[in-house]
Amino acid sequence: MAMQGDALATQGTSSASTSCSYFLKPLVQDVQLSEKDTPGIKITCVELWESSLYIGTSAAEVLHYVSIPPEPTDETQSPTFIFASRLQPTFTQSAPEALADRGIQQILILPSISKACVLCNGTVNFYSLPELSPAFANAIVSSCTWIGGMDLNSPSLQPGDPVTIMLCLQKRARLVQIGDSIKLVRNIEYPSCLTSARRNQFACVADSQSYALLDVENQQKISLFPISSLNTSVSAGVIEDISSPPDRSNRNSGSLRPVSRDEDANSRGHGRNTSLGALVGGLTRRQGSPQPKNQDRNILGTPEPPDTPKFPPRTSSRNRSISAAGSPSSQPATQDKPLPPPPDSTSTPKAASLVLNQVVSLVPHICSPTPSEFLLTTGTGVEDPGVGVFVNLDGDVVRGTLEFARYPRSIVADGGPGDLERNSNNIEDGDEGYVLAAMTHPEFDDARGVIEIQRWDGDSAEKELLDIPPSTFKDEGGKANEIADFGIRELHTTVPIAIPDIGAKLRARRLRRSLNRYDDKVDIEIGKEQVEEWEARRNDEEIEFGRRLGGQSSHIAVWSGASVWWAVRNSLVMRLDTAIDGILNASLAKESALDREQLIMVINSIRGQEATTETDFLGMEYLRQRVSLVLFADLAMRSRNSAALQGAGVRITEALLLEGGIDPRVVLPIIPFFKEDIFEGEKGIWVHAGLIETIKERPWMRHSSQTVESSDRLELVNEELASLVKRYLNAWRKRKGFGSIADEVEVFQTIDAALLHILLYLDRPHASRIPSSRAELYAVVDSGVDCFERSISLLEEYHRLYVLSRLYQQRKMGGQVLNTWTRIIEGERDNGGELVEGENEVRKYLVRTRDRVLVEQYGTWLARRNASLGVQVFTDDNRRVKLEPQEVVQLLRREAPDAVKVYLEHLVFGKKSFQYANDLISYYLDSVLAVLDSSEEARSILSQSYESYRALHPPKPTYRQFVIENALSQAWWQDRLRLLELLGGSHGADFSYDVAGILARIEPFEKELVPESIIIDGRQGRHQQAIRLLVHGLGDYHTAVNYCLLGGASIFHPATGSMALAEAQSRDEQVILFGYLLSEFLQIEDFNDRLERTSELLERFGSWYDVHKVLELIPESWSVDLVSGFLVGAFRRLVSEKNEAMIVKSLSGSENLQVALQFVEKSSEMGPQIERLE
Repeated sequence: MAMQGDALATQGTSSASTSCSYFLKPLVQDVQLSEKDTPGIKITCVELWESSLYIGTSAAEVLHYVSIPPEPTDETQSPTFIFASRLQPTFTQSAPEALADRGIQQILILPSISKACVLCNGTVNFYSLPELSPAFANAIVSSCTWIGGMDLNSPSLQPGDPVTIMLCLQKRARLVQIGDSIKLVRNIEYPSCLTSARRNQFACVADSQSYALLDVENQQKISLFPISSLNTSVSAGVIEDISSPPDRSNRNSGSLRPVSRDEDANSRGHGRNTSLGALVGGLTRRQGSPQPKNQDRNILGTPEPPDTPKFPPRTSSRNRSISAAGSPSSQPATQDKPLPPPPDSTSTPKAASLVLNQVVSLVPHICSPTPSEFLLTTGTGVEDPGVGVFVNLDGDVVRGTLEFARYPRSIVADGGPGDLERNSNNIEDGDEGYVLAAMTHPEFDDARGVIEIQRWDGDSAEKELLDIPPSTFKDEGGKANEIADFGIRELHTTVPIAIPDIGAKLRARRLRRSLNRYDDKVDIEIGKEQVEEWEARRNDEEIEFGRRLGGQSSHIAVWSGASVWWAVRNSLVMRLDTAIDGILNASLAKESALDREQLIMVINSIRGQEATTETDFLGMEYLRQRVSLVLFADLAMRSRNSAALQGAGVRITEALLLEGGIDPRVVLPIIPFFKEDIFEGEKGIWVHAGLIETIKERPWMRHSSQTVESSDRLELVNEELASLVKRYLNAWRKRKGFGSIADEVEVFQTIDAALLHILLYLDRPHASRIPSSRAELYAVVDSGVDCFERSISLLEEYHRLYVLSRLYQQRKMGGQVLNTWTRIIEGERDNGGELVEGENEVRKYLVRTRDRVLVEQYGTWLARRNASLGVQVFTDDNRRVKLEPQEVVQLLRREAPDAVKVYLEHLVFGKKSFQYANDLISYYLDSVLAVLDSSEEARSILSQSYESYRALHPPKPTYRQFVIENALSQAWWQDRLRLLELLGGSHGADFSYDVAGILARIEPFEKELVPESIIIDGRQGRHQQAIRLLVHGLGDYHTAVNYCLLGGASIFHPATGSMALAEAQSRDEQVILFGYLLSEFLQIEDFNDRLERTSELLERFGSWYDVHKVLELIPESWSVDLVSGFLVGAFRRLVSEKNEAMIVKSLSGSENLQVALQFVEKSSEMGPQIERLE
């Protein structure tokens, strides 16, 4: 995050709830710096080893604190440090003024040998850890300016391995090895070193004037640059030999020796709460002093001990070999890089000293962020800005420089590729390198300390300020003043730091919503007590889980006044979460619109990052969910206020909702439109605890909990927002079946309900309907929904009955499908209007179903509405439920009487099941007789039809053809035609019906039902009566002739050719019938018709008549010409018969002769036979 000046510097620093990259966590507070509360005492250094904390003070005391692990129930999970002892290291009163009265300058931990080196007022003391008991027989080193210089590139030492360190004295530096004893490795001619950092054999060092790079193995020095840029007396790039001459080996300015309490009256010992004993020395021993009894402790007098540790070979690209002939200042430049020219010969030591007097003394700072680089600070003054310069092992300046607002008091490099071991617990931040500089900032009071934080491993110039809590310092007069008394230091031990704030945000909590019908149902089913018990258990588990999250580590201590803090790398989730809070609070304070761009920038800062820890994964998930929730709530608010929604904003919000994976049951309630679509289930909705606070505290979300009347619900969702929700829910719906989704059942019930709801909204009448919404609606319903009851309620509410039937059909609920269709067909409101030809759809469904109950129930319903379609349910050849005809007839008679006739017609005419003919005839008679009985018009129509037919002149069609061609559309007329067809007996010999019963019923209407009477007379054998009605009642002469030919067996159907001959009666019967017909023809009233019909009959069918009888019947007034055709034909038949008889007679005589001949021949062959009479 960018530096924000006061906003960052003034916020609380003891909590992770800050957008700064670091925050301060209390380590120890209100330390008693002196036993007598002496004013003016300050903390000078801090060090930690395992569970022991060591605090050095300006009173030359080391305070020892011991940590106690936290209680399991302690939510902070922070150890408690208790005071253990107070140590007063030994120092010499003869120390130079520059080193005196500085108190504890350094505490150096040597973990492999469990030793510590304490630099106090220029004197080094050695102690055993952890209780700080004197080591090496109270050996001390005086006139020391700095201790340290352990190889930062060396692998971790095993317990007991000796450690090589640098002791920087006033005259030179010494490389010593400390193990069971202290051994001198070599002297390095570099006096008054104030600080150092070493990588392999290269050490970057600094005195009070400048920085230099030492090759401790080859004894070479490269001058780098001055600490103060005002100092022009330092020549950079000069290579010098720093090996110790042999004649100077016994001129050590400082030596190692044991001291006793009696040697120095002002020496101080080791004071503890518990008696540990103390052996201290206070007298500096020089080389020429008498040797102690223990000769093993005289190792520093030996220039090169036989067990000098070996250094790794040089890998520098620069050749630092020095010619033996030249002086150090006149050595030629290396091949890779020329040396700078020597200093001007005109410069005098006096002029140089004048320049130095004008230079402000700055404290040098050296740290090594990578295995091959050092970071050095330079500047012009303590109140002026400082610069950080990176130098590699060749002495070359690399990277860009760092800028500090003011020259720092101390710096620490944290993280980056060179600090992976320390950052092993901070995996998410292990690749980020920071520089922390303690200073007083020019924008604030000089009594106020801050830590300026910036990245050293990137190009970003962004800075952050971390406020150091002010310290209360008592001056010598005992007056309390706030001064800038602070510092920062890198500790030896890296300690895990619990950050409860992270777990408090990332752990799951139940989201409480107002109870609805679903919640009530859950409570009834499982009981409230059981729910509360389960929830309490889940909360305990989540609290324990939250404690495991957010574990950071720190090895940086910050102190101010009498308190010490950890400087802890802030978690990404806490930094960004605080930034989000700032954006939201800013919009609230200004009462302005939400700054959506800033929120999107926050979330874009983690785009593309891969989660490597559980905390990292949950944290990024929480951030995405929170931002997406806020952005969506903002869109909902704007849509409710009728504000236009920008397309880009809608798409970004949609993408974030999907990327964050937030439970849709948290998102949807923001819009009251979906209030009833949320399914919580027995376990409720569990989300990150931080989201619950967001939902409860943000006023722009409060409208989601307002009561909304049903009439106003649609106004809360415009189509742009509705389309966003639709796409969001569709994307979620594709995840159905993924095992990684918690509460999968309730989640997808909610998704299906909300998606169906929004699709119904988009497809509502009189709306600018999206073309694909109806197809999507069908797709959702047809693919199945998990919220079945809610779907029914929604579809009923929106009056989408056809879609409801599809929902039932997907569930294979045939009864409900048909019931819904019948509701639509019977006129119930269906806004979609999708069901076209509903009755036919019912028929097709019943044909396909295997459910007999449905077929009977809805088949009869359909038969009552549409008899022809209803009957097809029972007659379709592809039907799956097959009922016996008798069962169908009984069913239809009971449930749909009007459809019985149609079904019987199918049986009789379609399936030739003539056993049902009587039933069908009875239905036809009922229909016809009912009309004739009640309608004079119907009777008149029949009478007129007879008159009209009789009025026709031959040749004319048969009466059957006439009534068919002139048929009426009325049902009773059609029934009469089918009745005539049945009564006419055109269905074969197996066809029979109750003639007497029918005759009894039609007898009252025999004048109106002439054809029916003719058929019944024929069936009863009353042929003469039937022929009389045909000739005189109807005037259907053609049908009368057919009647004679067929013997009255069948009329009113086409019977010609072979069919007529096949069905014709015996000739004797035909002769009788033709006789009746001739008698009736001779009685036709119209003379011309009589002559024509009689002449035609005799001419065509004369062979059926006896000439003598015909002549007797023909009136004498008729001329011979009228019957000439008949007579000619009769004579021809007589002559033909006579000739045929003569031929038969002749043939018979010939046949008789043949038989007589055969008899004679057979008799001759057999001969005579004699039979004796007894």
